[in-house]
Amino acid sequence: MSQLPETGFLRLPQLLGNPKANPPTPPLIPVGRSTWLAGVRSGRFPAAVKLSPGINAWKVEDIKNLIASF
Repeated sequence: MSQLPETGFLRLPQLLGNPKANPPTPPLIPVGRSTWLAGVRSGRFPAAVKLSPGINAWKVEDIKNLIASF
């Protein structure tokens, strides 16, 4: 968790990892995309913030709290 900034936003590839990136991005949350989105809908995971049409992100503070709760 030390690699996360104090504040800001994270996009889905930053949370779930991106093996096709160069270099590959390791996942912060080890679940698949559909599991993550179902968890957001059910309230298990934090809700996204809509930054613009088609761009959703999650607050770093919410993700840090989620990781700490594991």
